[in-house]
Amino acid sequence: PRHIFVDEALASRAYEDTALPIGHGQTISQPFIVAKMTEILLAGLAKKKVLEVGTGSGYQTAVLSRLVDRVFSVERISPLQNQARERFYQLKLNNIKLKHSDGSWGWDDNAPYDGIIVTCAPEQVPENLLTQLAPGGRLVIPVGGASQSLRLIERNGNKFDETELDAVSFVPLLGGQI
Repeated sequence: PRHIFVDEALASRAYEDTALPIGHGQTISQPFIVAKMTEILLAGLAKKKVLEVGTGSGYQTAVLSRLVDRVFSVERISPLQNQARERFYQLKLNNIKLKHSDGSWGWDDNAPYDGIIVTCAPEQVPENLLTQLAPGGRLVIPVGGASQSLRLIERNGNKFDETELDAVSFVPLLGGQI
């Protein structure tokens, strides 16, 4: 129910295949990219524990919560996290844990993760996210500045195999907390 995750004034546009503003300079990703990133992340993955960087409206988090055992999600903007928490409560989604923090740090306390999905674009892949990925795990992340690409990084032991998938456009991954 994407309409639950957008501002009431934009509810009529909730099912358009486009990103929509959610406040604080952030957006909810277009449905196609949510589905694509989720499919890439979960293909052949042990669906136990996933880290999401960039809770935003909570839409991607809610989708993941229906497909994996546990979702840990980090958001740097407190008002967005609070709104997402309320939506999860309304939808009775009980397998989601939230943390207010700088997403580039990941969430070391609960690592390693079978999968990590990042919904904002860093200039380069944060080392912390690589170290928090379990052996056999998958990281799906948009990377770049003005020109971005969606990447799949698979961990094989201490080796990371990276595949560039598609050109994408995401809000930047910013440091700090608000």
